[in-house]
Amino acid sequence: MSATPTLSLPPHVLYPESDGQPMADNIRQLNWILLLVGNLRALFRDRPDVLVAGNQFWYPVEGRPEIRAAPDVYVVFGRPKGERGSYKQWEEDSIAMTVVFEVLSPGNTFAEMDEKLDFYDQYGADEYYIYNPDTNHLTGYVRSGTAFLKVRPITNHVSPRLGIRFDLSGSEMVVYGPDGKPFVSFEDLKAAAEDAEQRAGKAGERAEQAERRLARALELSRKARRGQATPDEIAELDRLEARA
Repeated sequence: MSATPTLSLPPHVLYPESDGQPMADNIRQLNWILLLVGNLRALFRDRPDVLVAGNQFWYPVEGRPEIRAAPDVYVVFGRPKGERGSYKQWEEDSIAMTVVFEVLSPGNTFAEMDEKLDFYDQYGADEYYIYNPDTNHLTGYVRSGTAFLKVRPITNHVSPRLGIRFDLSGSEMVVYGPDGKPFVSFEDLKAAAEDAEQRAGKAGERAEQAERRLARALELSRKARRGQATPDEIAELDRLEARA
């Protein structure tokens, strides 16, 4: 009796979700990553079809886990928000990442950044930005047809897909949203909200005090008309009317 042939199944392909490296090498790099992710998420908060995330592997080719890159920040148009361990393009309607950002740290090398440029060009990103916060230098690439063209000049360049503007006129880059307002950190946003809350509270207190003064003035005015007000009350009424 001949043996029944055994069908061999293809080995399970692993797509790691981490390379064991930290999200950032220093606080400055981390602050910029958080600034970009947070403000871009706020910018597209009403767009369910825009995904904003970062520090995740992008796997463009199924079955080839060695082909990957992990941009510090990325935006994808045409994909829903939601949790992902990595961005497997074949599970995302084959949609490539739209815009990617890399924030440099002293550990990044020219060779590494050249490889990333080739990767983002080859696998279809529309825009790629590299920012060095230590030197305040921004490099950008925008797709035109099949070509990935370097942006010249980069100062005050407006991202075609995001609508944000990059201002490098100062000692540190300022990113402006389509509404003309600069990107702000969570700390600055919270401080502004608390300041506005305090101002609103003080305004409310002043309004209450004004209502109490008005009520007192009306009471004293009635007593004065009836001839029932004391000299002290008449003086108080004069002071209240002077403040009105």
